[in-house]
Amino acid sequence: MAKTDGIYDVVWPSGERRQKIQPLAKRFDTLNGKTIAQLWDYLFQGDEVFAELESEIRKTYPDVKFVSWREFGNTHTTNEKELLASLPQRFKELGVDAAISGMAC
Repeated sequence: MAKTDGIYDVVWPSGERRQKIQPLAKRFDTLNGKTIAQLWDYLFQGDEVFAELESEIRKTYPDVKFVSWREFGNTHTTNEKELLASLPQRFKELGVDAAISGMAC
């Protein structure tokens, strides 16, 4: 057994950072008049969660609009890469200002 004299090599468990930190998107002052897309991976109970979220968000922002998760389909599927790549164009077509993505736990 090698003697260490209480000195050990230290390693960092995280990998090297590959991407620079990006600034966060500007936040909306209000959700009134905005359109929010719902994206769901069909896990957990997103159908129920999104219904509750809509209800609660509308209490504070009655003029908010939602594009249902049904419009986009399962975001965790065999064509996941293509579906996610198509979202910017779909959001533009649908006038989406923001998105909520969920639900797996």
